[in-house]
Order: sequence, then structure tokens, then C-alpha cells
Amino acid sequence: MDHSGHGMPMDLPPFTLERGLALSPDTFFAVGCLLALALYGWGVARLRRRGDGWPVGRTVFFTLGVLTIALVTCTGLNDYGMVMFSVHMVQHMIISMLSPILLLLGAPVTLALRALPVSGRGRGKGPRELLLALLHSRYTRIVTHPAFTIPMFIASLYALYFTPLFDFLMGSRPGHIAMMVHFLAVGLVFFWPIMGVDPGPHRPGYVMRMLELFAGMPFHAFFGIALMMATEPMVGTYTNPPASLGIDALSDQNAAGGIAWAFSEIPSVVVLVALLYQWYRSEERAARRSDRAADRDGDKELAAYNAYLASLQARGR
Repeated sequence: MDHSGHGMPMDLPPFTLERGLALSPDTFFAVGCLLALALYGWGVARLRRRGDGWPVGRTVFFTLGVLTIALVTCTGLNDYGMVMFSVHMVQHMIISMLSPILLLLGAPVTLALRALPVSGRGRGKGPRELLLALLHSRYTRIVTHPAFTIPMFIASLYALYFTPLFDFLMGSRPGHIAMMVHFLAVGLVFFWPIMGVDPGPHRPGYVMRMLELFAGMPFHAFFGIALMMATEPMVGTYTNPPASLGIDALSDQNAAGGIAWAFSEIPSVVVLVALLYQWYRSEERAARRSDRAADRDGDKELAAYNAYLASLQARGR
């Protein structure tokens, strides 16, 4: 099928799940997904050959993340998403809110740092050194700061759909690809400081992370409600759907709003569970560390505390 905006097949049959899930690869995303899986697989294989382990769970999460991207870009969903607002919204929500979470749980940056060879002395910077420099750069500090990620997460909804920008991007294939890549990138920088396993410049405490998560979500819900309540089509691209689809533009837009609204809850729950689990694990590690320290120094800390209490008592007499 032709994936370009204007050259879209105007005689798409009415949408069914079977037609939506039929294979219809987009070259850019198909190559990107295969490349991502190949590189990740290479990294894991390299660690294994060296005798180092890599959690199977991370590989599963990363693979699922890549597959969710393929699901919305290399199937009929990509074709229907050009002419149906509701299908496009499914694409948008998955690629900006589900794919990033799964990819981040796969810890690709940590894998790269462990698998890439260290550049020899006097050989200049290799890929590993460049990646480390990027992680520690001012640029990364800015784009992962909540003062940037939260407004960006919100603006990429409102500024895109409620201005002519959306219609402009939907008018060409490169525009459509750029929009999808943007959705994915915004999702990655929003969720990375909150629940990414990878090292990052901005890593607040767990309570702050939960606040960051919930700061962006109400805006998502409001956006969905705005589409559901609208009494006329708001996005030019979807104002006159092809007659062959047998749909009404307004009810399709209301469905898109419902999807946006409902979907804003799903990642919140997934991330919250992941966060609570990470928090529990870090507390467990801290407890183990203090137990080991107590074993080493014969519980010096406790003895010192008891002595302090005794001195208070003596002073109080």
C-alpha cells in the first residue's frame, strides 16, 4: 500500500481488526525495528561470550517494545491511521506511552555501555566514550529535566493537534515518519528519568518521580475529553473520511478522544508498578548493605546509639 499522505488509497474497506493487523510494512520503521533488535541481540551475545549475564526480563521488555512499534507502523494500522483519527490515536498512544516504557525497561543504554569495547589509549574516542560523553552532556541534562520533559509531553499533544502543524505533517510521508519518531522520542525522554533502568543525569527520589509521572497525565486526560466533547471535527486531515470506510468524522473523533483518555491511565499504572518494584528493590539492597556493614563492624552503629541514649539519661538525672 502507498504510505504517502496524498497518495493514500482512498478506497480502503471499512476498518476491522483483521485488516488493521494485516502486514503492511513501512520501510523506514521495518528497517529501524530490525536494526534495533539486531544491535540489542549483538550486545547480549557479546556479554554472554565474555561470561557476563544479562537479565532475560530486560531482553523480553526491549523486544516487546520494538514489536509494539512494528505493530503500529508496519501493519494496516498505519494505512488506516492516515484516514481514521481513532486508529491514528491508537498509533500515537502506543508509540508515545507504551513502547518507550517497554524499551526503557530493557535498559539499552546500560547494555551498550557494557557491550561496547573500550577505546584503547591514544586511539581517540570510540562509540562507548561518545555515548558516555552524551550521557554526561549539558544537552542530556536539559532534555531529561522535568522542566523540559513535562511541558514537552503536554505540548506535543496540544500544539500538534490543535494547530495546522498536524495537517502539514500528515500531508507527506517524511512528515508522517517525523511525527511518529517525535512521539517515540518525547515518550522516551519523559519516562527515562521517571522509571528508566539506565543511568541518567536527572534521577530524583522515588516520591518525586511519582509526582513527575502524575504531573503529565491529567493533561492527557483533558486532551481526550476535549476531543470527546467537541461538536465538530477539529483536525483537517480527518474532516472528510473516505466514503468507503462508512464512518462519521465526528463520532470517529469522539472515539479518538476516548482512546486518548483511557490510554493515559494505562501507562500510569504500569509505571507505578515498575517504580514501586524498583523502590522495594533499592530498599532491600540498602538493608542488605547495612546488615553487611553491621556484621563487619560488630554493630558499631547500634552500640554508639545505645551509648548516646545512656549519656542522655545520665544528663537527665
